[in-house]
Amino acid sequence: MTPLQLTLLIFAIMVALMALRAPIAVAMFTAGLVGYVLKAGWAPLANFLNTEAFARFASYDLSVIPLFILMGNFATQGGISRALFEVAAGTMARFRGGLAMAAVVTCAAFGAICGSSVATAATITSVALPEMKRHGYHVRLATGTLAAGGTLGILIPPSVPLVIYAILAEQNIAKLFAAAMIPGVIAMVGYVIAIAIYVRLVPGQAPTHDDAPPPLSGKAVRAVAPIVLIFVIVFGGIYGGKFTPTEGAAVGAASTFIAAVLKGEMTRQKFRHCFYATAEASAMIFMIFLGADLMNAALALTQVPAQLGQLLQGWGLSPLHVVIAILVFYIALGCLMDELSVLLITIPIFFPVVMGLDFGMPKESVAIWFGILVLMTVSFGLLSPPVGLNVFVVNGMARNVPVAETFRGVLPFLASDAVRLTLLVAFPPISLWLVRYIG
Repeated sequence: MTPLQLTLLIFAIMVALMALRAPIAVAMFTAGLVGYVLKAGWAPLANFLNTEAFARFASYDLSVIPLFILMGNFATQGGISRALFEVAAGTMARFRGGLAMAAVVTCAAFGAICGSSVATAATITSVALPEMKRHGYHVRLATGTLAAGGTLGILIPPSVPLVIYAILAEQNIAKLFAAAMIPGVIAMVGYVIAIAIYVRLVPGQAPTHDDAPPPLSGKAVRAVAPIVLIFVIVFGGIYGGKFTPTEGAAVGAASTFIAAVLKGEMTRQKFRHCFYATAEASAMIFMIFLGADLMNAALALTQVPAQLGQLLQGWGLSPLHVVIAILVFYIALGCLMDELSVLLITIPIFFPVVMGLDFGMPKESVAIWFGILVLMTVSFGLLSPPVGLNVFVVNGMARNVPVAETFRGVLPFLASDAVRLTLLVAFPPISLWLVRYIG
């Protein structure tokens, strides 16, 4: 069997198992196991498995993942989302489509202390969807807005996918968080603009005038103060050199827990749920790590990824065209797999290719810029069929709404994503401006 045939077989096994609804970690592990055995035999495989699990999971950097997930769970169970939406709704209600805009702003604010796209989408949907329905918003706009807004959970730091990219690419997590700030804000503003345009071009999606807009109360504003304080403590401490991103995640989790307790929302049952949900999500991510490591090891034995890099360079394409081709591949792959699996499979293949190109920038800047581009691109998959994880999460909470309606509702936001990604590709300084201030 030639290396190319073996590579195709590995991917075919993975896709077939995914089609049979096997967990992605199992699909990647099985595909990697078959490829490794066919290429190297059982004894090398056993030796690899004997050392790889410990080598991967003994990494101190990985501890930042469960800590940020725990922080997000405390925020979700602590009733913080309702206060955020009340303030955003009271501020944006004067605009046509204001509640939809408020949902986007709330998702961005919640994402700043959550780091999970699915958790952001589910939490804000539970608060915002009933209000949007009550004020006469069409379910297409309402569910589409919430699904798209949920992606801000990973675009606004802290971001679990960005942490995983930092670990795989051996880059500074704090610098990547800084690089994601401006693109994340651009994403939020782009979604607000998309709503403003959409409600004017498509009649009946939002009320032309709200006779009873949600009031902006002083109580709601005061309730948001702890959230702002947590964000300042975590990121101020990280960028002020007071603690590392891992320590910042621990401080953030503890601060969010205290805020939830003071708010009176954290019961003993919710407290247990936070730790169970964190353990479950962390175990899922770590198992995907293990499956991806074995699959990438099998692919490395075929030497096809290295040959792919040489082939791309041999075509004489400009570095920018190579990056665009890679991003198009990410968009296609994101329609079939979740964002974490896409990163774990592809970064070991594409990152060396990109780092071998000359963009006229320092290598660290190229690595950070490429990481932000990848992060922005994998968010497409959260909204695109057939996977569209955010779409199904929101649709599962919006009973009696056809999933096709939600997919139609995300189209304006996908257009906004395309514009944003084009800007970030054409103008790297957008991503790198804040990084220059990080020591």
